[in-house]
Amino acid sequence: MSDNNRYNLRGVSAQKEDVHKAIAKLDKGLYPNAFCKIYPDYWGADDAYCNLMHADGAGTKSSLAYLYWKETGDLSVWKGIAIDSIVMNIDDLLCVGATGPFTYSSTIGRNKNLIPGEVISEIINGTQAYFDTLADYGIDVKLMGGETADVGDLVRTVIVDGTMSCRMRRDKLVTTEKMVPGDVIVSLASYGQATYETEYNSGMGSNGLTSARHEMLKKEYATKYPESVDPNLPSEVVYNGKYGLTDPTETPLNVGKMILSPTRTYAPVVLKVLEQYFDKIHGIIHCSGGGQSKVSHYLPSALRVVKNNLLPVPPLFTMIQQSAGTDWKEMYQVFNMGQRLEIYTDKETAAAIVEISKSFNIDAQVSGYVEAADKKEVIVESSYGTFSYQ
Repeated sequence: MSDNNRYNLRGVSAQKEDVHKAIAKLDKGLYPNAFCKIYPDYWGADDAYCNLMHADGAGTKSSLAYLYWKETGDLSVWKGIAIDSIVMNIDDLLCVGATGPFTYSSTIGRNKNLIPGEVISEIINGTQAYFDTLADYGIDVKLMGGETADVGDLVRTVIVDGTMSCRMRRDKLVTTEKMVPGDVIVSLASYGQATYETEYNSGMGSNGLTSARHEMLKKEYATKYPESVDPNLPSEVVYNGKYGLTDPTETPLNVGKMILSPTRTYAPVVLKVLEQYFDKIHGIIHCSGGGQSKVSHYLPSALRVVKNNLLPVPPLFTMIQQSAGTDWKEMYQVFNMGQRLEIYTDKETAAAIVEISKSFNIDAQVSGYVEAADKKEVIVESSYGTFSYQ
């Protein structure tokens, strides 16, 4: 069965084509090629400022957290889900140069019969605890409350989303308008253990979880926890892997914890980079939905991005590929493959950014370059093949 057929049968899309079509005619804001939508300063009415707001969440990762919690009793995975929702917002905003102060509102929809108060408490208190950690690194986020709704008719277990906003000066914005031939790419690792993380991170992020969960985990979970899956899905695409949640791996984490690794934020790194090299930064891309092809949506003109020196693929993504038999081209388009943030700049600044990243114990390297082309294109040259995305 092809990858696209499996995605369609599971009710997910690798590229969200229908969403892009739905929003095609909407106002794209002040800077159409920016990573996030940017609007005039409606509240302050100051032309020197702009407003940003972003909404995202942990996606189906919460279903995996539910499985792990039920199997092991480990409540700590719910703090990880809170972190996922936060980081999927804050790291998108980083890409336009926003480093705070931010405000954040959480939106939790739960099936109360399955998700008790202790889980909700772990999510909400985990949110504030993570903001306290970020504050230690100069990132100011205020939790403004939110909504927790009991929607058992709509949600099988729980969904955790959030909305983040900020106001910033327009002259501090980062857009991709400055990208030019000759720029190089600095890729920052999504795996390892950053100085502000408490354990090894597999690099998972919060994209491709539906695929990863079903391709890696054993069929028995479908029978044991039917509430964790859409009952209308055909059996052949439901939990068709070989792993148990607590099976060991070559990393310090078991299988469940590998897939549940909280999405890494790069906020402390980007804050320091922008403080020192703002004028040299030509673009920042969060390689979330769309993986290593993500930048293709934000190229300002006919440019080709060539990624010919990416960081090594960490064990998690090799395990997913081997379990699913997914084509490597699709892997690079669905998952971050070990590098979830990339910064476009000149060669000299690139070397300094690598050192800043490594000061936080996050591996980084120059992974490619930008060149003139007759069309917008991203090329990934890897040990698994060379792939083109447009």
